[in-house]
Amino acid sequence: MPESASASAREILTGLHAVMASRGSAQAKLDRVVDLIAEAMASEVCSIYVLKEGALELYATHGLNKEAVHQTRLDMGEGLVGTIAEQMLILNLEEASKHPQFAFRPETGEEHFHSFAGVPIVRHDVPIGVVTVQHEDSRKYLDVEIEALQTVAMVLSELLANAGIADGTKGRARNTGEQQLAGLKLVTGMARGRAVFHQPKVTVEHTVAEDTEAERARVYQAFRRMREQIDNMTRDAEFGVHGEHEEVLETYKMFAYDEGWSRRINEAIDSGLTAEAAIERVQQRTRTRMQEIDDPLLKERMHDLEDLSNRLLRIVAGKSGTAAQQGLQEDTVLIARNLGPADLLDYDRRRLKAVVLQEGSLTAHVTIVARAMGVPMVGKIEEIRHIAADGDQILVDGDSGTITVRPSDTSRDRFDKAMATSNERRAEFAAQRDKPAETKDGARVELMVNAGLADDADQLESSGAEGIGLFRTEFQFLVAATLPGRESQYKLYKQVLQLAGDKPVVFRTLDIGGDKALPYLDEKDEAENPAMGWRALRLSLDRQALMKAQARALLEAAAGRHLKVMFPMVSEPWEYEEARALFEDQVAWLRKRKRFLPTVIEYGAMLEVPALAEMLDQLLPRCDFISIGTNDLTQFLFAADRGDPRLADRYDWLSPAILRFLKRVIDACNAHETPLRICGEMGGRTLEAMALVGMGLRRFSITPAAVGPIKAMIRSLDASEIESRMTELLADPPRDMRRVLKEWAQAHEIVLD
Repeated sequence: MPESASASAREILTGLHAVMASRGSAQAKLDRVVDLIAEAMASEVCSIYVLKEGALELYATHGLNKEAVHQTRLDMGEGLVGTIAEQMLILNLEEASKHPQFAFRPETGEEHFHSFAGVPIVRHDVPIGVVTVQHEDSRKYLDVEIEALQTVAMVLSELLANAGIADGTKGRARNTGEQQLAGLKLVTGMARGRAVFHQPKVTVEHTVAEDTEAERARVYQAFRRMREQIDNMTRDAEFGVHGEHEEVLETYKMFAYDEGWSRRINEAIDSGLTAEAAIERVQQRTRTRMQEIDDPLLKERMHDLEDLSNRLLRIVAGKSGTAAQQGLQEDTVLIARNLGPADLLDYDRRRLKAVVLQEGSLTAHVTIVARAMGVPMVGKIEEIRHIAADGDQILVDGDSGTITVRPSDTSRDRFDKAMATSNERRAEFAAQRDKPAETKDGARVELMVNAGLADDADQLESSGAEGIGLFRTEFQFLVAATLPGRESQYKLYKQVLQLAGDKPVVFRTLDIGGDKALPYLDEKDEAENPAMGWRALRLSLDRQALMKAQARALLEAAAGRHLKVMFPMVSEPWEYEEARALFEDQVAWLRKRKRFLPTVIEYGAMLEVPALAEMLDQLLPRCDFISIGTNDLTQFLFAADRGDPRLADRYDWLSPAILRFLKRVIDACNAHETPLRICGEMGGRTLEAMALVGMGLRRFSITPAAVGPIKAMIRSLDASEIESRMTELLADPPRDMRRVLKEWAQAHEIVLD
């Protein structure tokens, strides 16, 4: 290749522009293109493969046997070319035949060539071809040569799209016909609506610039706007009492002002690309580097730059707003790669019916918020952006973790019937709202709900719950861009108590850190298992200013009322004592200043760490109540990450190991007459709740949607019968406890959801 790689790229691009503007067939143009690239890169071979009917067809070549054109075909994943297309990666090989994916095709006459480089031709995030170069010498191509080849691939994408000769480039074929996709169940429920993308798609339609200086001016203007946005976000942030800096914003700011990044975009414009194409070109370079990085911290930083590139691209293209800012016009299924909880709360709840994520996890903040909002959500649908288009109808079944894009009439009718049945069942549960949660033999069960938003308290009456057994105070922190101050916390707690009326509310102090990391708190890098790391009460006792501010806000908000406070992730009694003492210090501080205080204050502990169960004889005399968080407790008992989908169904809540552990805790609390409540997801499942009642548990805090089904189950149950059966089963556990309990429930006509 000539000494000046950028000059060569410019030369190629100029030639490609002339080819694209000329008359002639697509075949004639591609034949000219391979000659042009080979000459400019001083390469003995240049070939273009086009994806047609699911296979990569040799469409044009300079240097290989011409007879192989339209004859040589490789499946996706087959050979070097198929590997490049399938994995959308770059290959740069000194000796092609030594690569494990090398597949020799004798008709091409390529046995004389040793070095090989290839890059994918991508359109709408989908591979539609591959461009390759080869040389007789055994050498690796220079980085600048590979970058020039990537630039060429961008222009070829436009040429192939205009010609309509590659799969997926003739109109919008992918948007016709029904597609059923399976993913990860995040939030249960069924819904239907039209597809809306959270971030407007930016497709680079024109790659070759007409006026280089005009494109440069557009990029400069976009950089100014982006930097203003980042500066405003940084300036408006409140960084807490210790002056912690907001790491994510500071990283964004660092990248936004990075001269190297802007210089590379300018160089891409110099080569003849449009502003959008230049940004995407540099973004491709970033993605390539990310594939080569093993360090997770560096990868995270590269992800930051990727996000910032997307922001810049949207500004240049005039598509900087989200769908929430534009407003939803009809019942909507929102599609996104991922979402933050604040993003979700921006949407009109009347129109937002469901969410589909390319990524997503069971423990993600947005999943917790969506569950609280009652919005069905399915994750891990990686291909959704390639299959669905804006406006497509989508059916979402959060109960099975499946979605249907562009459903047929048959699928739509079947889904509507299933949803109607589900709605009828919910109506039956709602009809029991005012009936007591009492077993047939008179055992009274308390049903409360888990909440985290003020609106949840407003719906207490309609749910039929007796109060809020777990108010997750961290929600306010998760959805905020900056650290909420004491005053904003006070306003939220006051509002929740007012909406709850005379019903009790149990406030859990902050459960942040670990897998609920807040970007505006400057925490050291977490360990590989954040759920067992510096989080919840551990973090609060370390950052006492945070806990003091929350204590003051809770005490002042509950003035003249009964306040219930619960500390999360208590591992040993001294942690509970230290947290309680911190609250009591704030009580003394307020009393000294003659402030109005709560009439009664109760303190409780969450039992999530198994070690605490061994210290109940020490803890219970000092504690007003206990709540069991079954989500964390289960993963700690089984050493199984609940966020890992591979383990989602591996360890059952009805495992004898879990049940025996819980029975021990229930018996200890009952013997000490300390109120015990289950507030994890286990309590919101009818079969599991039946087992818990059979072990003597009488207090539950569950999702609002679970109140009806659990109440119906309780009202169909004889407590003494299930207690007797559970005693037998725990003494001699069957291998499949779930099957045995289900058969018992069916034989006794227990209402299960």
